[in-house]
Amino acid sequence: MFSKILHANDGSEHAFRALALAIAIAKQNNSELHMVSVEEIDYMPEFIEEVREETGTASRRFHSVLQRARAMAEESKVKIHTHVVAGHAVRDIVKLATDLHVELLVIGASGHSQIYAHMLGTRAARLVHLAQCPVLVAR
Repeated sequence: MFSKILHANDGSEHAFRALALAIAIAKQNNSELHMVSVEEIDYMPEFIEEVREETGTASRRFHSVLQRARAMAEESKVKIHTHVVAGHAVRDIVKLATDLHVELLVIGASGHSQIYAHMLGTRAARLVHLAQCPVLVAR
């Protein structure tokens, strides 16, 4: 049913539970599985060097996340394509999903409090609203 799946992983346990679900769906459907991790840039960089520096930081920060994800996929005999980007999480996940033409986006539920979610909204809610494909939010 889903030929291409994208999973967004921030390194949280919610994200790894969602990854386990994404791997199971990919295996069942013989889907191409992609995973993205986003190092957020909280400001508007003035120089391209700042973006390169943030990208390098993202690669180092998510190294263990990528290793764990690859091990989980390998254990299930599923190939996973990993992407690490520096930018805005929601915008860049939606953009990658669109660029890759994915048919399903799998994300973990947010761990924020109800007050936070009510005041600011959650990334999961924004992804559900903005993504052009179905979004599966796993708890």
